[in-house]
Amino acid sequence: MGVFIFFILFPFIFVDALDATCSSVKCGHDDLDIRFPFGVRGHHDQRCGHPGFELFCKQNKTIIHFPSYGDLVVKSISYDIKKLNLLDPKNCVHGVFLNLNLSLTPFEYYYVAKNFTYLNCSTRLSPSFDQVPCLSSSNYHVYVVESTSEVPASCKHVKTVAIPFAYTPYLSDNSFGLGLTWGTCRKDSGTGGGRPGFQSKFGHPRCFMLAHGKASSITVVIFMVALVIGVKTYSSKKLNKQTEKAHQEVEKLLGDRKALAAHI
Repeated sequence: MGVFIFFILFPFIFVDALDATCSSVKCGHDDLDIRFPFGVRGHHDQRCGHPGFELFCKQNKTIIHFPSYGDLVVKSISYDIKKLNLLDPKNCVHGVFLNLNLSLTPFEYYYVAKNFTYLNCSTRLSPSFDQVPCLSSSNYHVYVVESTSEVPASCKHVKTVAIPFAYTPYLSDNSFGLGLTWGTCRKDSGTGGGRPGFQSKFGHPRCFMLAHGKASSITVVIFMVALVIGVKTYSSKKLNKQTEKAHQEVEKLLGDRKALAAHI
């Protein structure tokens, strides 16, 4: 009976232990609550977050690192609408737009992206063009224009990228436009048989296995296996006891018949 109870309780003990390991974390004194699908380096077990969602704490700030650009500060995380709001510590949002490559990450821009072209000009353009101060100097001037615009003679094409906004001095802080979103775990007809998959630009299923300490599919499997083993073990022991009792009754009956025969 004790073995049976152990197999029944084991999955729940496993989940409780995982829940304790994957509890939410804060890097500073702000209200930023970090939990699944994000994990904090040095604080969470690697199973608590999904690959590409690793954050780390630096000087009481929550940081995410992108190899194509560097570190960005996490301003807020909205789990309900799946939005990650970032700040650029270099105070140059269009520097982030120019260099950030999201194609190898689980993220994409929260706002609709449109193709814009970065121009490097040797002279200032007319006032109808807004220069990007953080990318310009006294020797060259950087502008962001729609990709269909004609390139002035004094300018060279730098790069065309899909970004949420062109530069404007009215939206020149270090956060506007740095909103990212991520996919959801849902049925994807392209994964074969309609299995749940992590729908993303990668085109293959990447469904989260562990959701902040709650029972995952693997835990359910463990529970079912443990339950079957427990039931079989319990049933086997019960059957053995019943068989043994039956044998004892048969032996007693035979003994009584033998004693009766001796008196005849």
